[in-house]
Amino acid sequence: MILYILTNRRFLLILFIINLLGTAYGYYWYRFQLYDTPGIFLLFVPDSPTASLFFTIFLLFFIFNRNVPYIEALAVITLFKYGIWAVVMNVLTLIVDGSLSWMGYMLMLSHGAMAIQGLLYTPFYAVKLRHIIFASVWTLHNDVIDYVFEQMPVYSSLTTYMNEIGYFTFWLSILSIGVSYWLTIKRKKSIG
Repeated sequence: MILYILTNRRFLLILFIINLLGTAYGYYWYRFQLYDTPGIFLLFVPDSPTASLFFTIFLLFFIFNRNVPYIEALAVITLFKYGIWAVVMNVLTLIVDGSLSWMGYMLMLSHGAMAIQGLLYTPFYAVKLRHIIFASVWTLHNDVIDYVFEQMPVYSSLTTYMNEIGYFTFWLSILSIGVSYWLTIKRKKSIG
């Protein structure tokens, strides 16, 4: 039943539109930070919208029964990573500030859904080890840009914890790479 829903053309079109609009809104959300970002870092600053963009591209190809393994690997790793990351950062904001705006709750819900949808489509990805390696390099490079060159997303009340957040983010990247490898390569080898 779940596979039928995930491959239903109408469902895929709705999911594509939701992800396309969410991606556009994500880039809009980053607009002020992007305005202040040096050009060399622009590609690596809007983490969640770029993850969502990867998945949106996957969906477009999947609707037409095509695979794009490099994009699929980027999507599964970054959707899981930034989906979990945003939920954790908003929970931390709630703890530090004692309250969270409606937008914080909306971000938790939407980013939690990001993490889940990337994992749900793993049976359909045509990912091989080289794709995971490429996406892993991208993901870890992005951590360096964020936390060494200080281009991370701005959560004003959490700025005093940037070293701890950077450390957490690195290990979240490793977890995301491991989960993605297991679901796209390891599990398929054990099944097939």
